[in-house]
Amino acid sequence: MLRFMPVGDSMTIGSAGDHTWRYRLWQHLCRSYGGPFTLVGPREALYDKAADAPTSYAYADPDFPRAHLAGWGEGWLHMAPLIGEAVRAGRADVLLVSLGLIDLGFYTDAEQTARNVRSFVAGARAGNARIRMVVLPVIPNIRAASEPAFAAEVARFNELLAKTVADLDEPRSPLLLASPPPSYDLRTDTYDGTHPGASGEHKIAAAFADAMHQAWDLGEPYAL
Repeated sequence: MLRFMPVGDSMTIGSAGDHTWRYRLWQHLCRSYGGPFTLVGPREALYDKAADAPTSYAYADPDFPRAHLAGWGEGWLHMAPLIGEAVRAGRADVLLVSLGLIDLGFYTDAEQTARNVRSFVAGARAGNARIRMVVLPVIPNIRAASEPAFAAEVARFNELLAKTVADLDEPRSPLLLASPPPSYDLRTDTYDGTHPGASGEHKIAAAFADAMHQAWDLGEPYAL
């Protein structure tokens, strides 16, 4: 049994009524991965905007393994202290990580955020010395589109992230940088300039699926 753990912020947890990219990736792996697998993590809920809390289970399609480690307003800073125990408890084999926007927007600059990436990776490996990780850079968002200074900080972090992934990659615990979705369009792939709609969910899922296929021959390319 291969155990995938989605780790992320509001784009990963999703809100009431969403399918989430987690669901889209699960669908893809059901079609393309030849062995047993599941999604693991200590959380299952969606974010409820009315309650301002992760208390909803109103998935657009709830019939899939909904476990994850994602939180609305959480970033590398928040997940680094949690990941070791989450990996151990969930017996995770592969982490699918989409973090960074929250850090840069509210908590840490690019250099500080990159240091938290290193702490996260160390924690994950403490939980499983052979953990595999796929990391998605910060993807296009409305704040970067409208604020040049923030866009520069995102670009700087993504550059540091690529270097960090290259530095920390090792054969027994591979660390893989996914490519941002090349055609991601804030007007059509998000509902508010940040959070993915259906097409955005598919494109984020494709970024993870294609990275795993290309690097590890796991599954097949994602059909958009």
